[in-house]
Amino acid sequence: MPSPRPHGLDTPLTPRVLKTISRVDAVAYRATDGLITGRLRWHRLFPKGRSVCLLTTRGRKSGRRRTVPLLFLPDGDRVVFVASQGGLPRHPMWFRNILDDPVVVVQNGSVLRRMRARVAADDERAELWPRLVAFHPGFADYQSWTERTIPVVVCEPC
Repeated sequence: MPSPRPHGLDTPLTPRVLKTISRVDAVAYRATDGLITGRLRWHRLFPKGRSVCLLTTRGRKSGRRRTVPLLFLPDGDRVVFVASQGGLPRHPMWFRNILDDPVVVVQNGSVLRRMRARVAADDERAELWPRLVAFHPGFADYQSWTERTIPVVVCEPC
């Protein structure tokens, strides 16, 4: 059963805090090739941690490079992301950017790969979603907290 929606999730401050944390994490990740902030450890939920990588997109309005740290699910030579934004009602900016320009850079540790991002088709999402929830149970909570269908993004080598 999903956890209750946190009080204050929809305040204007929440996206600003998430953006600030992401910027700091991305700087630390790049400076250390992922040794710092490359694993998300979350007390009892996953004490050994979950791998984090950096996703760089081109801003659809500014044209500038934008980088965010994200949990990811490796799938062969593909990388799978969830555009959850913690269950907020709007899609994250990085997701809107890939709709405009699907060519991205994924950094996993010291390895950078140029990839092409796409939204998983409905049947593909149905296959991936249970694996993603098993990987990070919070994704099920996030989906229950929002009316939008949280997109699954598949990145493949160019």
